Order: sequence, then structure tokens, then C-alpha cells
Amino acid sequence: MAIAKAERLMNLALCLLGTRRPLSKRELRGSIEAYLEAGSDDSFNRMFERDKDDLRELGLVIETVDNLDGETGYLARRDSNRLPAITLDAEEAAALGLAAKVWQQARLAGAASGALQKLRAAGMPEAEDSYEAQHSALEPRIPVHEAAFEPLMLACRDRRPVVFDYRKANAARPEPRHVEPWTLECWRGHWYLAGWDRDRGAERVFRLSRITGRVRSRAGSFTAPVPDVVTVRETVESWAGETATRSARIRLRTDCGYPLRSRAQSIRELGDGWDELEIPYGHGLDAWLVEFGPDVVVLEPADLRADVLDRLRAVAKG
Repeated sequence: MAIAKAERLMNLALCLLGTRRPLSKRELRGSIEAYLEAGSDDSFNRMFERDKDDLRELGLVIETVDNLDGETGYLARRDSNRLPAITLDAEEAAALGLAAKVWQQARLAGAASGALQKLRAAGMPEAEDSYEAQHSALEPRIPVHEAAFEPLMLACRDRRPVVFDYRKANAARPEPRHVEPWTLECWRGHWYLAGWDRDRGAERVFRLSRITGRVRSRAGSFTAPVPDVVTVRETVESWAGETATRSARIRLRTDCGYPLRSRAQSIRELGDGWDELEIPYGHGLDAWLVEFGPDVVVLEPADLRADVLDRLRAVAKG
């Protein structure tokens, strides 16, 4: 079975690479023996979609094109699937080796390891032992605990719309969101997705830890242009008050809320297990403070205190 699938994938790749025009599913089915033996159209369609996804996972860039006959065509342009000669010195090879250790998520760790093996087979120099010894004390890590990360990463790469259930900070229940995903970025230990929210007709940023259930892919192409530069971090910073010009005073339990303490402009011990902090105040700070629950009490300004109380009441009612 494994040999048969490998042969089928190879034949599909050769067909897509060997054509100068997009080939439809009908034409591909008539050109590949394994597809001809498919029992039904549904069986062929499932097999073809799996094979196409597997080839993309292996790194083949497959384009989807609408042709004049109203059918969807597929091709893999040679210029998009050809890499220039790669020449790396010892320091560049060491940097790549260090980068490959960053990912803790299993699937990405395997991909990074496989990429290094291919580069070494092509002549990439090994990192010197002295470099490894010098830098082994501290190793970078990017934690990925959210189940939504992998399907969203693939959807961003393949430009596929997605649907997922998302719970806002002030909402008791999640609601479905239809999104054209652009990019993922990690900020202050949390992963965020930037994309086009079809229901709201505007750019939005979603925190992955608030996505519930499964991320589902949808057919079709993007309806909104993808910006050349997607400023995920700047958007999140503005929501969290990083670019604020006002200040807020809060009470925070001792030994709690270290992210708040790291941003505090001043900290004063109150005793009885509480501290008073002055922190930057901007749009979205109320949603962030709610996450700390009973460990935070807003003192001023009054509008921030009211917003936090409203959000807590909404959660309690749910």
C-alpha cells in the first residue's frame, strides 16, 4: 500500500510539473492509472485531495487556477519549485541548527529535522563542537500548546479560508468566525492569528487560546487582498494598551500577575497581600485585566473599572 501511494504521488507530481497549462481533475484522472481504478467520483475526489495535500506537505508548490471552461485547474510551475544552489558557511549552518531546535511542537520538530538532513546531504557543513558547547547552556523554545496552531499554519501557507468557533474575553459562549488567515505570530507567550474576518468585513486578530473546537478548511479563494506587511504585534499591542498615553491604577495580589508587573510604571506595596500598580491604559486593557479574575481590582479611571465589571458580569451570567 505504501509503495502504491508513493507511486501515485510521484505520478501526480510529474503530471503537474510537466504541463504548461493547468490540468483539470478530469484530465488528471485520465492520466494516472491509480485514479482510473477509483471506484467512484467521490472516491477519486477524496484520493486526489489527500494526494494534493500530501504533495504540498512535501514542499511542492501547487497552483489552483480557474480556466475558461469553468473547471478548476492545477499545475506546479518549475520556476516556483526550483531552488538555487545553496552555499552555507559554518556559522550559517550553526544558526540553522539552532533555529531547528526552537520548535517544541512535534510536527514542526520533525519538519525542521528533515530539512537539516536534506541540507547536510547537499553538503552543508556540520556545526563545530566548540559552538555547540558554547551555546548549549541556553536553548530557545517556542511553545505551541494550541491545537488550532497546525491547521491555521497550513491554511496560512496554502491561502485557504477557515471556520472556527471563537470566544471573546467578555463572551460567555463562542461564536463561529469565517476568516481568511494571513499569518501567525507569537507575542508575550501567546499565539495570534491575523486575517480577514468575512462576517465583519475587516481585518481582525485572534488569540489562538480562545479558539474552541476544530478549525475547518473551506474551499474557494481569498476575497480580500493580503497586505504586504501584516502588523500582528502592533495590533495586539494597541489592544493591550502598549501604545497608550493614559495610565490606570490597579490593586494586584502579591506574587500574582507577573505580565502586569513587567509593564508597570510603578509598584507600591499595600500590605495584607496586595500591591498597587500604575500601568499603561489603552484600548483592550479591560479584556486583559478580566483574565486575572479576582487577583485584580481596578481603582481608576472610572470608565476602565466599569468596563471590567461589565465583562465580569457577562461571564458570570453565562
